[in-house]
Amino acid sequence: METRRRVLGDAHVDRADASKTEFDAPFQEFITEGAWGSVWSRPDLTPRERSIVTIALLAAQGNHEEIAMHTRATANTGATPSDLREAMLHVAVYAGVPRANHAIKIIKETLKEMGQ
Repeated sequence: METRRRVLGDAHVDRADASKTEFDAPFQEFITEGAWGSVWSRPDLTPRERSIVTIALLAAQGNHEEIAMHTRATANTGATPSDLREAMLHVAVYAGVPRANHAIKIIKETLKEMGQ
C-alpha cells in the first residue's frame, strides 16, 4: 500500500478504497499485493522507468482507461512528458500507430490538466 500511495497519491488510493465493496475487495487486495507490492516495489527499475514501461504497455494493449491515471502518477514518479513522447514513438513502431495516436491524445489532455 505504501508503494501504491507513493506512486498514485493518497487522494487516488483513498477514493479507490472508499468505493471498495464486498464484491471488489478481493480484487483491490490482489492489485495492491500483486502490482504494487510485488512488481512496483522491486528495486531493479526506478519508479520513473516503471511509469514509462507501464504507460507504453497500456497504450500498446489499448487499455486507454488506465493511461490518464498513470500519466497523473508521473508527477510522483519523475517520468517526464519527453519520456512519454519517446515511449509513444516506440508504441507506434511496435504496437501500431492507431494505439499510439489514441494514447497520445489521452496523455496530452492529462498533461494539460496537470498544467504541463
